[in-house]
Amino acid sequence: MELNMFSVFGKQLIRGISTSSCACGKRNFKKFPVYNKRGTKEFKARQAKNPHPDVPIHHYGVRPIGYKTRTGFVPVNELIPEIVVPDLTGFKLKPYVSYRVGDIVQPPMTPEELFGAVYVKKITEDFKNGKLGPDNQPLEPSPEESLTPEKAKEKILSIRSDIV
Repeated sequence: MELNMFSVFGKQLIRGISTSSCACGKRNFKKFPVYNKRGTKEFKARQAKNPHPDVPIHHYGVRPIGYKTRTGFVPVNELIPEIVVPDLTGFKLKPYVSYRVGDIVQPPMTPEELFGAVYVKKITEDFKNGKLGPDNQPLEPSPEESLTPEKAKEKILSIRSDIV
């Protein structure tokens, strides 16, 4: 194709060269992807009945919940996501936390703090009620206090293995 252009200095010839293939029109589906929502109604109906193999079906990041067969689609129950929502009736907290709330910095708990959080209340109650023996051992020990060190270690290890 030749184009004749005129300039101030005279006649200039400019020749345009096309580098694209002549099949870049409607037939080259890879160059011009037409996804699910971009086609016409006729195109969508045609794709639903007999999908063209060169036109990709775009799922928008959603994982399939089954597989296709020659006759249709077979859903698999294990692939269907199950959303577990707890019952929040009577729940006092609100679902929103303001961005103006300051950061809460809490150092790791020391052994003394852990002992104070778990045992101090029971020991002070036993002391006030006179339920301590001659060696300050409890006369009526709780189930946790009556465990031997080996049993306590086994209990902690079993709890950890249940959590993990």
